[in-house]
Amino acid sequence: MSEETKQTTRLFNKEHIKLIKESYENWFNTCLRDVDREMEGKYFTHSGIPIKLIYTPADIENVNYLEDQGFSGQPPFLRGVYANMYRGRLFTVRQLAGLGAPEDCNKRVKYLLKHGATGVNILFDLPTIRGYNSDDPEAEGNVGHCGAAVDSIWDIDAYFADIDLGSISTSIVTHLPSTSLIIPGMYFSVAEQRGTPIKQLAGTCQNDFIMETCVGSAPEILPPSVSFRMQCDVVEWICKNVPRWNPISFNGYNLREAGTDAVTEVGIAIANAIQTAEELIKRGMSIDEFAPRMSFFWDLHNDFFEEIAKCRASRKVWYKIVKERFGAKNQRSMLMRYHVQTAGVTLPATEPLNNIARSAIQGLAAVFGGCQSLHIDSYDEAYSAPTEEAALVSLRTQQIIQTETGVVNTVDPLAGSYYLEYLTEEMTERIFDYVKKIEDMGGLVAAVESGWLHREISNYNNEYQKKIETGEMKIVGVNFMRAEDASVTPIEVFEYPETYSRQKAKLDRLRKERNNQKVKESMKILREKCHSNENLYPYCIDAVKNLVTLGEIEEVFREEFGLWSFPLIT
Repeated sequence: MSEETKQTTRLFNKEHIKLIKESYENWFNTCLRDVDREMEGKYFTHSGIPIKLIYTPADIENVNYLEDQGFSGQPPFLRGVYANMYRGRLFTVRQLAGLGAPEDCNKRVKYLLKHGATGVNILFDLPTIRGYNSDDPEAEGNVGHCGAAVDSIWDIDAYFADIDLGSISTSIVTHLPSTSLIIPGMYFSVAEQRGTPIKQLAGTCQNDFIMETCVGSAPEILPPSVSFRMQCDVVEWICKNVPRWNPISFNGYNLREAGTDAVTEVGIAIANAIQTAEELIKRGMSIDEFAPRMSFFWDLHNDFFEEIAKCRASRKVWYKIVKERFGAKNQRSMLMRYHVQTAGVTLPATEPLNNIARSAIQGLAAVFGGCQSLHIDSYDEAYSAPTEEAALVSLRTQQIIQTETGVVNTVDPLAGSYYLEYLTEEMTERIFDYVKKIEDMGGLVAAVESGWLHREISNYNNEYQKKIETGEMKIVGVNFMRAEDASVTPIEVFEYPETYSRQKAKLDRLRKERNNQKVKESMKILREKCHSNENLYPYCIDAVKNLVTLGEIEEVFREEFGLWSFPLIT
């Protein structure tokens, strides 16, 4: 585009901008007190973007509306991935359901669906997430806590007893690529056993190697390159076999919860998506075969306008990468679709009912940002899994946003705010810069192997904690306006049902009833395939159908691929 064309397509007249700048200087120097002028340059967003006292058209003078913003459903998709957005389809109301044994979770899933949830997030306990059976010594004390215990295909069948898998959208929060090879495979196999074709299934699995190698922690960790290979195996196989399923949710959320700012959250996730795309193209797939099913997962914190800007900017960045770098032809490949969960890390145990307000504000930002699905955290986040009452409040908060506020009636309702548009442009530039920084290191896998990302998280956490301790970062009821009796909070805490003995009994019965010859054959083949270039997914599905347990498959991976230790952070 020529400079002359740019001049004629910019939002504001050049001479008018000149006048605004002159008038601003006069206003700044004559209308403000000395103390107000001295404070300029001392306010920042949570990601360190400077905040001026007031914004004008001059702050977005170089914006070309059609090129930089456009209309919803059209490039660069900054204003939304669909033309009619929430008028066409409201964001999916997707609440977490995970506690105790699968039979307990089944009751919670049915409760949420009965009260208006339109999607389900199934959550697992720490042993399951980390690939251990409930009767493994590593699982002791954690079975059924903060998520469901799942050991075999029997448990997935129990999780969804009397629920039509073909009529719901299910997000399977597996975190690790290795468990994403196994647990969604159990889900697909249960559907087939019930007569539901897997091509009919809709949902998402998280499947992010960062969760194993950087964010989480466990006594036994697969190497980053192996975990990344498995991540790509999941994407490749599901794209070819389960066309309505999102095989990956690039997980900015847990990275942010571990300790990063908004720019880092999005930059890391997009860097992961780039390296995944490059690997799948090496395997012979085209960008348009898999990119339409890629999804992202954002964490929305308390910095209201920055979080909205982050959502808008992330779509623009992804569009430009997929279009210009990978040459996508299918417009669906260029759409950044994402799920939002409000920020659990911002919900303190002190005065927990205040968390209802925090989560509602964060949820509202997600909708202003154009999310496709939303989970609003419950006020008792710091205490336990949500009680039914707390879960219902979160569900009702989403429904109030959808039906009572009017914010879903028009697309991108805050567009045109000089401040928001400035933040969006600034966020776009910073995300691109962060992605380039990672690529200059050789890509995200190399950045993880070197320990660079671990240091980023550690450094951010240190700075963030200092701001809380000094009061620079204010938390109402915790370090600001703290009540004298703030530590004494009567609140109903969820009582986890006893799970270990039930899961152990189920495992004992499974080992007696299954065909152990088929188990041995399945595991032998899987061991061999670990050392080939073949996709591991079909062999994991074969194993779970033969009642091989999650822990047994994971043990094969640990033995065949070896283990990795987190780099020391200095």
